[in-house]
Amino acid sequence: MPPVSVIVPARDAEATLPRALESVLAQDYAGGFEVIVADGSQRAGTARLVRRRFPGVRVVPNPGRGIACGLNAALRAARHPVIARCDARAMLPEWYLTRAVATLLRTGAANVGGRVNPVGFSFFERAVALATSTPLGAGGARYRIGGAQGPVDTVFPGVFRRDALDAAGGFDESLLRNEDYELNWRLRARGATVWFDPALVVDYRPRGSFRALARQYFDYGRWKRVVLGRHPRSLKLRQAAPPLLLAALAASAALAVAGRLAGGAAPEVGALLMGAAAVCPAGYGLLLTGASAAIGLRRRCAAAVLLPVVAATIHLAWAAGFFAGAPGGAGLKRR
Repeated sequence: MPPVSVIVPARDAEATLPRALESVLAQDYAGGFEVIVADGSQRAGTARLVRRRFPGVRVVPNPGRGIACGLNAALRAARHPVIARCDARAMLPEWYLTRAVATLLRTGAANVGGRVNPVGFSFFERAVALATSTPLGAGGARYRIGGAQGPVDTVFPGVFRRDALDAAGGFDESLLRNEDYELNWRLRARGATVWFDPALVVDYRPRGSFRALARQYFDYGRWKRVVLGRHPRSLKLRQAAPPLLLAALAASAALAVAGRLAGGAAPEVGALLMGAAAVCPAGYGLLLTGASAAIGLRRRCAAAVLLPVVAATIHLAWAAGFFAGAPGGAGLKRR
């Protein structure tokens, strides 16, 4: 089994990084591995924590602060032919590297990964975990809801052949989000395979507040817009749904305003417009409520009472970010 370099981008991650590193250092992998944290923090706390509690883990600076910048910084410092990514909010099962590298060698893929398993520690986090592990909040992505093993468009979090990663040029540092999907698209465009192994389930701690969740998905949406501008053929149907939903809700609001304005002079026309305006939001609300109730009963989770508003936050924040586009109008070309 070839030795592995585990790379972990982190930024002011004192609250979550210890669990991630403990899970990495507990791996039963027989081939040997090193762990590198790329620290893009504004404070010294993360680097100090790693050096104090995990002296065997190397820390490299990430002056660019972004995730892709950190991954590339750790990649440059890595010494081994297999690169495993681990996020600062992730927790790997102890057999993860053994299974992932075996699948990498068996399939000849450039990247192997599995499914993210959101694990909430608070009531709100458990609601987010429900939303992001079901089609209601995650669409049909296999790395979110599971499925059969085989080639896919992207996986979580990724175990790579170093030579394939280097040949593709590493992670795109001009992207502050969606860097993993974009890299996997480039790998596949070069004829390589991205392989989904459903046994590779990685725990992940979701965001803990509505504000943090909305910001996360707003950023996902705006950087997805940039990736689609660069790679239009990478568009999936599930990615078109949130922008179409927001556009439909905006059209409903416009119909409602027109109905009010028309109501005085032509009450029948006004009533017709108001009725038409209610169709989309009412249908969306019923869908969220019914699906949330079904998920809550099936999973036997009380946090499902928050699921309608959590799912709506995910959908609408993603769509708003998509329409907003990247800050400063990020260009269509990779920098």
